[in-house]
Amino acid sequence: MRFFIFIAGCFFISFGLFAQSDQLARNYLDQGEYEKALQTYQQLVKENPGNSTYFYGLITAHQQLEDFATAGNLLLERQKRLSSSPNILIELGNNAAMQQQQEKAKEYYQMALEELKENPNYTYSVARTFEKYSLLDEAAEAYKLGIAASTEMKFDLPLARIYGEQGKLEEMFTSYLDLMEKEPELSYNLVREFDRYILEDASNPANMALRKLLLQRLQENQDMVYNEMLAWLFVQQKEYNKSFAQEKAIYRRNNGDLQRIIQLTIIAKNDGDLETAKDLVSFIIEETPSDNILLQAYQLLLEMKIETAKTSDYAAIKKEFQELFTRFGTGPETIRLQLDYARFLAFEMEEPSEAINLMKELSEKNLSNFDVAAVKMVLADVLVLEEKFNQALIYYSQVQNLVKNDEMSQEARYKVAKTSYYKGDFEWAQNQLDVLKASASQLIANDAMELSLLIKDNSLEDSTQTALKKFARADLLAFQNKPQEAIDVLEDILKNHKGEKIEDEALLKQAEIYEVEEKWSQAEANYLKILEFFSDDILADNATYQLAELYNTHLENPDKAKEYYEQIIFNFSDSIYFVDSRKNYRQLRGDSIE
Repeated sequence: MRFFIFIAGCFFISFGLFAQSDQLARNYLDQGEYEKALQTYQQLVKENPGNSTYFYGLITAHQQLEDFATAGNLLLERQKRLSSSPNILIELGNNAAMQQQQEKAKEYYQMALEELKENPNYTYSVARTFEKYSLLDEAAEAYKLGIAASTEMKFDLPLARIYGEQGKLEEMFTSYLDLMEKEPELSYNLVREFDRYILEDASNPANMALRKLLLQRLQENQDMVYNEMLAWLFVQQKEYNKSFAQEKAIYRRNNGDLQRIIQLTIIAKNDGDLETAKDLVSFIIEETPSDNILLQAYQLLLEMKIETAKTSDYAAIKKEFQELFTRFGTGPETIRLQLDYARFLAFEMEEPSEAINLMKELSEKNLSNFDVAAVKMVLADVLVLEEKFNQALIYYSQVQNLVKNDEMSQEARYKVAKTSYYKGDFEWAQNQLDVLKASASQLIANDAMELSLLIKDNSLEDSTQTALKKFARADLLAFQNKPQEAIDVLEDILKNHKGEKIEDEALLKQAEIYEVEEKWSQAEANYLKILEFFSDDILADNATYQLAELYNTHLENPDKAKEYYEQIIFNFSDSIYFVDSRKNYRQLRGDSIE
């Protein structure tokens, strides 16, 4: 037993030494110390002649030293010892290519492919070896031979990827679609492959190629996978109405399952295509047999109506709420609808007292802790609207106690901080924010960080915090849906506190309110001022990105948009806007591949 342990110990020590020597040799190659790499690999091959990793390391060392003759002889010797050696033939071809002997190299590559016809089990390793040397045509041919040799061999996916690298979009998409048809269970994973090429721009060559193939296939074959892929493509292009047409076809053939329609509704709504979202909701209302889905659909429809409504529409919307309560009741099952109604009364109808009474009645009902917390959160928000800050703080604190481990608790703590900030109690607000920065969800943590920096930066140079109090007032007015009053307070800051730390914050806040009011030129002027006078401050990336978005979406100036997206990419690489800027920049530049 001791002898066995001794032998095993020697083996592991020896294995460890070989691994260290191999790593050392690799390091020598990486650092360009080819003589040292050669000596190390020679020793490794001498002690382990059957190890292919050491052998090919030795070949590389000889080639880097331009000793192609020795490399070639070693490869030929190894070929003689092996019964089948298509990979050696590729290595011989590469050795010839490195000597500019292109015809000889092609002969070796063709010999490897011919040998592959006799031994298709080598398909993957041969193709990968061709890929290693960027011989994509030969790699594609190897995969085709493997597919032709046996239907059991799974080479469709790597072949499609080769087509993609070659820029053969139609061949690539054809291969992926063939694979989807044969193995539908792979569809989810394959969509990620499509996503590498598809852009929001419908005129992107990859988008056009995929759309053409899908329409052709639908004419020949009514397989639902093609409807699903067309629906997906139209979503990527933000053509939600076209996606809806495909989803209706899928719904008719999918036993009336509305889940895909519901998902598309949410996507369209969140992306601002409210017209299509409304059409989708109307379809759901017509088709669903479920009262629960019907209630959610009506609720979503009302949310969108409120979002686009004018003051003259409010009475009709209020009547729709009341009709829904008559139909579905005012019990726990309609709690979300009742909360939406309370917000509508307070923030749109300017009837906060009615909203407060409704919330107080709801909080007395037999509800779950989560629902009671949701009611108290809305009640507190309305009390802030009414500037009844102390009462609001009590309810926010109650929410934290009701749902201690839920994200709603973190949101309530943030609102405690924001309410304290509104009322000018900056020290208590800062205490709450310090807790949130470390423990909250990413979104709340980011908001907490921004508010914390605002308070700190504008408390150091002004012990009276006069400008900060004005800024908090403007913030509250914006929350109360009084944009012009907020703009006026911010203008006061810009005139009477020029040169103070808060000036760039006031410019940014005012620009954001201008955008809400669709005053695009005023917003543009503010962003440009920030970049002119505060280009080294923390808000420079915010202003740069928002200016790029303004040019891209409202001022219809893609060249200017591209210029400012590019500034984010090169000057603010650690910005939270970096990824979106790069994506939008590439789309405007017309890149066909992400």
